[in-house]
Amino acid sequence: MLPELSADLCARLRAAFLTAGYTPDGVVDALGGQAHAALGRGEPEPARRASRDAGDLGTLIRLFLLGDTEPEHAIRSAFGSVDLADAVANEVLTAEGRAGLDIRPYGENWWVVADLDADQRGATVPADHVLGVGHASINLARATARRPVGTLLDLGTGCGVQALHAGTHAERITATDLSPRALAIARGTFLLNELDVELLEGPWFDPVVGRRFDQIVCNPPFVVGPARVDYTYRDSGLAGDDASALVVRRMPALLADGGVGQLLASWLHRDGEDWAERVASWLPPGVDAWFVQRDVADPALYVGTWLRDAGIDPRSPEGRDKAGAWLDWFDDNDVEGVGFGYVTLRRTDETDTEIVCEDLRHAYDDPLGPEAARWLDNVAWLRANDDRLAQTRFTVPPTVVLEEVSAPDDEGWAPLVRRLHRTDGPGWQHEVDEPTAKLLAGCRGALPLEDLLALLEIVYDGIDTDAALPIVRDLVRHGMLVPSQ
Repeated sequence: MLPELSADLCARLRAAFLTAGYTPDGVVDALGGQAHAALGRGEPEPARRASRDAGDLGTLIRLFLLGDTEPEHAIRSAFGSVDLADAVANEVLTAEGRAGLDIRPYGENWWVVADLDADQRGATVPADHVLGVGHASINLARATARRPVGTLLDLGTGCGVQALHAGTHAERITATDLSPRALAIARGTFLLNELDVELLEGPWFDPVVGRRFDQIVCNPPFVVGPARVDYTYRDSGLAGDDASALVVRRMPALLADGGVGQLLASWLHRDGEDWAERVASWLPPGVDAWFVQRDVADPALYVGTWLRDAGIDPRSPEGRDKAGAWLDWFDDNDVEGVGFGYVTLRRTDETDTEIVCEDLRHAYDDPLGPEAARWLDNVAWLRANDDRLAQTRFTVPPTVVLEEVSAPDDEGWAPLVRRLHRTDGPGWQHEVDEPTAKLLAGCRGALPLEDLLALLEIVYDGIDTDAALPIVRDLVRHGMLVPSQ
């Protein structure tokens, strides 16, 4: 039986949450910075103590964020006009006075509904578990471009996080999932936040065949390994990285002309195979594509991480059996590692599409979404102006710096490394030689690129200035050279 989070129930919950101050800022203010940080680390006791004098808000914090049992009179006070029998019947509460669903403040004064995780349940999660706001969903939200669009598809919505973010920039939102439970819970998320979303049930793209969208976002079940489904939120039933390949291959057909698709994905690193060639082979014609690899995990670490994610002790008999079968599959398929990252796709009718696969494993703070939008703009500019690149005047943004590392030698200091570093966005870095550094020093918007290259030929006799153009293209893509207006 699925929870029925009706419009009336969600409206009453929303009113109770607002009255109590159960919002992102309200929770932080009630707990204080230290207790809130401890809660984020999985240490609940400081938050429990800090919530004692917080009235109804403290009750909601202990109930939904700490998993405590609360007395009926406290719940009635905190829930306001909510019918507690209705709340119990539809899993918001248990009859014992505990939370039956995870309902927590998030983002811009939103609330997200999900199932209780393994720690809150005190047991492993069921196969149809609906995951809440996790690192993957937050990362995808930060990596998604937020330019205004007419229509947006959230493929595999889960608890509805991506569609919730989409409400800030999309006029009409469609969300799909193959799990009836996920759709029931996502409906609660949307009603709590007064967001109008079209919900459709079915696997992959089947519910929207024949339709086109200006933007598609997808956090697919991208866990790689044997073809099985232990948990619908992460396992596709397809072997290896076939789930990621399927989404990359089929998504462009549902994009409008110029439409953009973005997803999280995983890919295999196999012995003797280039991962970039592997993922590029998934693409259909007529697509600009940017694959950004954020991490590569060794098979043993990967298996252990996902076992613990489901609340399975890798040392238990169940954990050993699952780990053994998983690692055997990796061995049988020559898997040396599992890559993880972001994919940005754009449907285009251009014949000279751009496909770039690159590593971005260092730490950075800025969200990747604005950079993905800029990358698409820069690719389009390069395609339109490639035959006029030499006649273009460029500038180096003030956020780009040149770092030089030198070592002592007999004549003083000998340069070891010259590195361009963009201090904003994802912090791109490019190692350059001395002529390239001099070329960029001249990019102040006054002279076209061909004049600067001519000057370099005078200073550096025999330099191949044609070799500079690919470097310039890379720097333009990464926002380290900008065409002058």
